[in-house]
Amino acid sequence: MVEPNSIATSIRAGLDCTHLEVSGDGAHFEAVIVSPAFAGLPRVRQHQLVYAALGERMRVEIHALSMKTYSPEEWAAR
Repeated sequence: MVEPNSIATSIRAGLDCTHLEVSGDGAHFEAVIVSPAFAGLPRVRQHQLVYAALGERMRVEIHALSMKTYSPEEWAAR
């Protein structure tokens, strides 16, 4: 069973995050991710960066991942 902390570790390894929260039940996960890499990018491209950080885990271990992605400026403004 996949732990949320393991998902967070993979995201942090592939993406500079200033804030990261991951929760889930072992197959379905939710994440709030704040990264300077997201600045100026459309949401689809932001999500692609997260998928790239997770690599094969998205195909093999993670059944579903719901994401809310923000640049640091967007996060501060909310």
